[in-house]
Amino acid sequence: MAQRTIQTDEKLPVLQAIPLALQHLMAMFGATVLVPILTGLDPSLAIMTSGAGTILYLILTRNKIPSYLGSSFAFIGPIAAVAATKGIPEALGGLVVGGLLYVVVALIIKAFGTGWLNKVLPPALVGAVVIVIGLGLAGVAVGMATNGGGDAFDLKNLIVALVTLGAAIAFSSYFKGFLSTIPVLLGIVVGYVFAAFMGMVDFQPVIDAAWIGLPTLVFPKFDVGAILIIAPVALVVIIEHIGHLLVVNEIVGKDFTPMLPESLAGDGLATALSAMVGGTPSTTYAENIGVMAVTKVYATQIFWYAGAFAFVIGGFVPKLKFLIQSIPVPVMGGISLLLFGLIASSGLRMLVESGIDYSHSRNLILSSVVLVVGIGMEATGTTIPIGEYVLPGMATATFLGILLNLVLPKESKGLAVDSPDFSAEWQEEAAEA
Repeated sequence: MAQRTIQTDEKLPVLQAIPLALQHLMAMFGATVLVPILTGLDPSLAIMTSGAGTILYLILTRNKIPSYLGSSFAFIGPIAAVAATKGIPEALGGLVVGGLLYVVVALIIKAFGTGWLNKVLPPALVGAVVIVIGLGLAGVAVGMATNGGGDAFDLKNLIVALVTLGAAIAFSSYFKGFLSTIPVLLGIVVGYVFAAFMGMVDFQPVIDAAWIGLPTLVFPKFDVGAILIIAPVALVVIIEHIGHLLVVNEIVGKDFTPMLPESLAGDGLATALSAMVGGTPSTTYAENIGVMAVTKVYATQIFWYAGAFAFVIGGFVPKLKFLIQSIPVPVMGGISLLLFGLIASSGLRMLVESGIDYSHSRNLILSSVVLVVGIGMEATGTTIPIGEYVLPGMATATFLGILLNLVLPKESKGLAVDSPDFSAEWQEEAAEA
């Protein structure tokens, strides 16, 4: 019996929505708290503002696009540099301006439309970028599963990761009904219990934490030098955002591209408002996109719940925050092996269903360059320094792909005009060719 798809506008009973929201909370938690740990910001505020930012995003996208906003890794280097030389308030000021830069780009796209995206990002390029988003994170997932956040392989970490992965696959594949829709949450629970028996869970911080607490807010200061270092990174995150939106399109089976201005504005305002109180910059999260791919539950209602839980837990319930934080790294590594792989598989499916003909060198070159550059850079941690900034693998591969798409001859694109998944613009372009 095939698992039923829950579309974006469907409503689920509260008792079903809560565990579905909790698995999104678990999926984003590790990466969201890692960014503030590496930059000197407050992890509690990062959780709280991720929840508030997600709710703001849902409001600005008119409750149509299912996405969770967590901490962005692209800003880590610039934030750390500014925090060390000028201070955290100055770094926050740069983030506020960076968030507003998203909004400026969103207004430009709103004015000129999104039709240009179909020409700049053809299917052979888009599918490859989506694969890079998934496989580029493969090294992170394997490292978490084998090294547990450390530097050396530990068989105990791998066993815990495989138990977690096996449990998630079992719940997704062999169970029916509601249990099959929360395999990520159940996999984490099984992995957590198993890791506790292995002596890998430290309960002391949970025991010591208070049930009720208040967040400690930090307010920004605006320094021109800090702004010039941090704000331009927004352009890299905008490319990442577009890539994630294309993945959501593929997984959900709807075209949200016309809503790109609203989506970008939601992400940007979430970043700016988060930085106004000491939180981290935001971005749509691949981990949560992977959860949707596993569960086939796309209801935006779930993201409202997840955002509300994150806001309350991060800001006001320290004990629950430390309980989630006590989940061992290998447990999240095991889940990530599944989630990141599913994102890559969505890109592969996009290439197959688009009917791209790889006998044409144009398509072959586009996909090949993007895949090798993107996955190679992400897997090895290679970045390209540009002044005070660094260009990560996904952004570099996308830039190269766009450039190749503009300069390569267009006489043989190998597009399947009769493909039901093509937009009208792609079909017209193929017919003209």
